Amino acid sequence: MTELSTLTAAQAAATISAGECSSEEMTAACLARIAETEESVGAFAFIDAEHALAQARESDAWRRSGKPIGPLHGVPVAVKDLIDTADYPTEYGSRYFAGRRPRNDATVVSRLRAAGAIVIGKTVTTEMAYFHPGKTRNPHDLSRTPGGSSSGSAAAVAAGMVPATLGTQTNGSIIRPAAFCGVFGMKPSHGLVPRTGTLPLSRSLDHIGPMARSIEDIALVLDAIAGYDPGDPDTRPLGARNFRDVAMEEFELAPRFAFVKTPIWDKADANTRDAFEALAEELGGDCFTYDLPDTYATAWDAQRAIMAAEMVFNLGRYAEEGGDLISPQFNALMADGRAISAATYLDALEDARAMRGALGELFEQACTAIITPATVGVAPVGQATGDPSFCSLWSLTGLPAVTLPLLSGENGLPLGVQLVGAMGDDARLLRTANWLVERLPG
Repeated sequence: MTELSTLTAAQAAATISAGECSSEEMTAACLARIAETEESVGAFAFIDAEHALAQARESDAWRRSGKPIGPLHGVPVAVKDLIDTADYPTEYGSRYFAGRRPRNDATVVSRLRAAGAIVIGKTVTTEMAYFHPGKTRNPHDLSRTPGGSSSGSAAAVAAGMVPATLGTQTNGSIIRPAAFCGVFGMKPSHGLVPRTGTLPLSRSLDHIGPMARSIEDIALVLDAIAGYDPGDPDTRPLGARNFRDVAMEEFELAPRFAFVKTPIWDKADANTRDAFEALAEELGGDCFTYDLPDTYATAWDAQRAIMAAEMVFNLGRYAEEGGDLISPQFNALMADGRAISAATYLDALEDARAMRGALGELFEQACTAIITPATVGVAPVGQATGDPSFCSLWSLTGLPAVTLPLLSGENGLPLGVQLVGAMGDDARLLRTANWLVERLPG
């Protein structure tokens, strides 16, 4: 039974569709794995085994009736506790919101259910998706952080609890934990996935994306959740969803990579720098080094200014009302946000637009994807969620990014390879990622 919990989401969907196992059996296998590992890993904020099994039985009854089934029919998934679910609490990882029960599902949860997925539970987030950590530990080494803020989502996939999860990212909250935990993770293009029903931190920077066991899984989930939603003004109409089909296509010509160190290259530890230099060399003529212009040095300050200003706008009242229920880290961010002037904020937004436009020219003229580290190194020891610096530029510009568990660092721990694509070109980025995975299996 527990062997079913090791399947990818795509494999699980195919197995259930073929009648080789039931959704109830698949869900029971995941629940058994959660029971084995949750005490040590602590990936879940809320889980209700009986409710999960009841969903699975309904899913099986639907399939037996001969009605059409969705691409994720019967597949257990978990959702970050920043995203509303009508059947589970959503407490944002904060004592201030203890006991909060939404009336409605977030749009992405409704779309997962429409695709047939079983929402098995809610995964741990840091407090309101900022740096104050939750209980989750890294399954590869329990003394180390799983990253944040989507800590439970990454750890649940890495520990074999579920084949796929949803996380959110404003700075590095999908890519960093996925890299630390050695799983696949994607931050889609800004505006591709609706955020309706998710705690708003920063309209300019917030993203929702999947974590999973393969690129095919990432594409499968993205097919389910992407597209226009009137509740999110940054979403746009989307034609037929075909991320999975495109991701699995073969390239007629090898993709071309721009190895971008960024102005913060010295933040990467020696092992990371050596590993990426070796990776670029192994790719040979398919990869060239590209130095960003000096103007990009302002990106990290710009990302911080936008994030702090917009978070104090959205969440500042909770810090004012919460007293001791709000962490010192979060209160410090609110103080930073209140100190940012309108001119600084508007300058930062303009920097983001200019950098996004210039990077668009790089993709048009020279490369298929950018290759760069996902993190400064492997997951550090302790509870601190790690440095998001190698994610900040891509969150600022809203470009799609994926992390691939292809390299190893200290003590054999996962070291993520981050690929960044052109704005709105998420499908080709996934196909490029799949090409790299097949060429350089981890």
